[in-house]
Amino acid sequence: MLSYHNDPLIKDKYLARVQAHAAADELIHGVYWENGKGCAVGCTVHSDSHAAYEAELGIPRILARLEDGIFEGLANGRSKQWPEQFLAAIKVGRDLSLIWPRFAVWLLTDKWYGVLQHAKTQKAKIAIQNVADAYQSVVEGQKKEIDWYKLRSDAAAYAAAAADAVAAYAAADAAYAAYAAADDAAAYAAYAAYAAADAVAAYAAADAAYAARFSKRQEHREAQADKLLELLRSA
Repeated sequence: MLSYHNDPLIKDKYLARVQAHAAADELIHGVYWENGKGCAVGCTVHSDSHAAYEAELGIPRILARLEDGIFEGLANGRSKQWPEQFLAAIKVGRDLSLIWPRFAVWLLTDKWYGVLQHAKTQKAKIAIQNVADAYQSVVEGQKKEIDWYKLRSDAAAYAAAAADAVAAYAAADAAYAAYAAADDAAAYAAYAAYAAADAVAAYAAADAAYAARFSKRQEHREAQADKLLELLRSA
């Protein structure tokens, strides 16, 4: 599958669509598509179907879910620009299949925003790193069998401890994304892996005031948006 089905006219069509919705102030949080208004996904495909990104735009549905979740977490100013930024960053005729694995590695291991830094036990850290390593092997094109189900189970096992729950579940969901992404309903778990960074931010600031937690949440969303754009532009 190639982005925009290798047709510049498709990119032009959907870019113009989201630009028009932004100009008309029709991009809103919390609604997929209703009465001519909606979220990033709704204003792109005029429905709530992430799978439509594959059929209509040649963009993997897991990236539609990332775009969707990031939009919902961004502040109003950036969120209104986000659908255009997302589509504009994708060049015509590119294979985007490695964007999610690269994003998952960053999400789990980044020095500033990665999930790994919030794990409290060595076993949980190992389980999370194993998921990241598996994704890195996909990025590098290594020909080896990956037991995503076991990776997910190992990470989830350490989520029972409250201190590691957020970080371990994030890794488990990331592994499950690879294990079950072929199923659109099950692939929702992939969205949880990215969304876990929001929970991580809240966990890290658990004793702070609500305003501080909200600020941290915004910081994570901005970082996720910037990282995804960077990866899309490099494809």
